[in-house]
Amino acid sequence: MKIPRPPHNWSLTPRQAIAVQKRLASLVIRTRPAGEPPARVAGIDAAFTSDHRLCIGGVVLWDIKKQQVLEQQSAIRPLTFPYIPGLLTFREAPALIAALRKLEQIPDVLICDGQGIAHPRRFGIACHVGILTGLPTIGCAKSRLIGQFREPAPMRGSVSPLHIDHQRIGSVVRTRTGVKPVFVSIGHKMDLAGAEQLVLACTGHYRLPEPTRLADRLVGAIIKQSRSISAPDRS
Repeated sequence: MKIPRPPHNWSLTPRQAIAVQKRLASLVIRTRPAGEPPARVAGIDAAFTSDHRLCIGGVVLWDIKKQQVLEQQSAIRPLTFPYIPGLLTFREAPALIAALRKLEQIPDVLICDGQGIAHPRRFGIACHVGILTGLPTIGCAKSRLIGQFREPAPMRGSVSPLHIDHQRIGSVVRTRTGVKPVFVSIGHKMDLAGAEQLVLACTGHYRLPEPTRLADRLVGAIIKQSRSISAPDRS
């Protein structure tokens, strides 16, 4: 999969990274492209070695109709940015983009294990990856970063709004009856209703969408072998 070079460096100070987010946030498109419903959904997730030197990015391409894996890829990159809430993209995205570049098939949409516009600067990792790849992207996080909400009803498919200062920034979606909800928001080239529908279409037996759940398992398996990882790959 061809992805253009990013319009900025990854080795930045926190102040510079915030400025990048503010500049790129205006490029986010909050509508879905017309056409057929997505068939190939890629889930992306990242993990870190215990010594905090390396980031492992994983992508699993999922056939939403056949409910099966089409392809999976991973990449390893050195960590060059500190852990700062709201700026996690600058730790994770280099490895995630490297993994996406390895895909032989182009996804119709990406689901990120993280925030979209439900972010202090309305530019979470789902927005950033969406802008860099040009693909429709959804943020589906396990926890809230900002905003207020009321707990949705306990039944699967129940939704409540996530808002801040009377502005809706996402949805709290119950993907399994009686299980903690997930936090869904627009990443890029997506609307909120479409994001909710796709997340529910990709979940069944588990709380998380199957593509991101499998991406999490992929990077987790690599982390278990991390004692043998001495340097990032260059593919």
